[in-house]
Amino acid sequence: MPERRTVALVTLGCARNEVDSEELAGRLAADGWDLVEDAADADVAVVNTCGFVEAAKKDSVDALLEANDLKDHGRTQAVVAVGCMAERYGKELAEALPEADGVLGFDDYADISDRLQTILSGGVHASHTPRDRRKLLPISPAERQGAGQGGKVALPGHAQAAADAQPAEEAPADLPEGIAPASGPRAPLRRRLESSPVASVKLASGCDRRCSFCAIPSFRGSFISRRPSDVLGETRWLAEQGVKEIMLVSENNTSYGKDLGDIRLLETLLPELAAVDGLERIRVSYLQPAEMRPGLIDVLTSTEKVAPYFDLSFQHSAPGVLRAMRRFGDTDRFLELLETIRGKAPQAGARSNFIVGFPGETEEDLAELERFLVGARLDAIGVFGYSDEDGTEAATYDGKLAPEVVAERLAHISRLAEELTAQRAEERVGETIEVLVDRVDDEDGVIGRAAHQAPETDGQVLLTMDDEPAPGRMVVAKVVASEGVDLIAEPLGIEGGCTEEAGR
Repeated sequence: MPERRTVALVTLGCARNEVDSEELAGRLAADGWDLVEDAADADVAVVNTCGFVEAAKKDSVDALLEANDLKDHGRTQAVVAVGCMAERYGKELAEALPEADGVLGFDDYADISDRLQTILSGGVHASHTPRDRRKLLPISPAERQGAGQGGKVALPGHAQAAADAQPAEEAPADLPEGIAPASGPRAPLRRRLESSPVASVKLASGCDRRCSFCAIPSFRGSFISRRPSDVLGETRWLAEQGVKEIMLVSENNTSYGKDLGDIRLLETLLPELAAVDGLERIRVSYLQPAEMRPGLIDVLTSTEKVAPYFDLSFQHSAPGVLRAMRRFGDTDRFLELLETIRGKAPQAGARSNFIVGFPGETEEDLAELERFLVGARLDAIGVFGYSDEDGTEAATYDGKLAPEVVAERLAHISRLAEELTAQRAEERVGETIEVLVDRVDDEDGVIGRAAHQAPETDGQVLLTMDDEPAPGRMVVAKVVASEGVDLIAEPLGIEGGCTEEAGR
């Protein structure tokens, strides 16, 4: 019997990339590949790259070089780049990084098994020439579904390749463990790569916004929603795999449904997702402040099992800077939005990212941003210094600030953000929270997250308890102290559901 082919997926970047990797894993496992965790144990190491900002691109290159080193003293025979950086630069990346044996774009995902086999066998698959993926779909959102859902345009993470799957009663009995069975015409094609009680589900791909600093729409394409039945079906499958928290991701979740004829579709979908057996929490990320609707705020703050969590993309608060970014709003309107949210759910979580040193940003603009941050009481704040991104409008702007000025402003706002988020965590002392246990280990003890804390980005909760509940258990606890953005809490009960004290 021939030795089975082995492959390892190394994922960098955001939660959307993690979903894409699990879809690639599903395709490969279904075609007979064995998935291994360590790239050193794999015939092929597939690096799912990030192409967002310079630091992320450097991390991706370093990961590819590290995987390439394994070819000298391990089992690894080939290293392949996929993901946003591979899609964005294609041939250019292949020429600049000959250590990569292949550079595959999104259009190669449906044939990933054949592509890897060709490369593993010593063949060459030509790297693609990058193109503006916004031009692949109709301008009108209402006309996009045929092209996207019909498979004419690659939509990573949508699992559209399973459109012709067999009904459940005809499904093969020998599918590899962890592969979603074909339960209908749109069964998910996905393989979990870790045992975390949390998993992301894509609501949509692409973005129709034209922020002057962002290149993502050019290589991710225009916005296209997944069908609610696909999202619901994948969520049910993940719950069957033991997932307790679902995080809905896309480039812009507040636009979900606009190409399906219903911009309020998310408000309808969330209660259906919350009703899925086995799930403890639904979390929605990537919300645009300018697109927040009263009805969406109501659903996010009042639906059982839906976390009152607001990952709002503010980016700045000075009107002049926001207009140059081709965005909307100002300090007062943003503060009013947060006040509205907290009026409905006082314990609601709120986080955001900000860019400092944008071309033309003045000292007054920076002071306006400080005013907003002080008044916003955000639970988590990400701060980035501006840098030009290839192909963006902002890269052509006059008024660029000197790198040392950008670095100084970045350091200043980062220090302020650290102080403010620590203060916000301290304000939560005395609150009753529901903590989803993420892990239990000898060094850290029982670690979980409250409703206002997304995985990896927003801090965590240390539970002071003698028992060690399994990951995925929900613990009702009282916050007794804080350390930076992290909380320390004493348990009041396990899997007790929302008590009146812990309610919204």
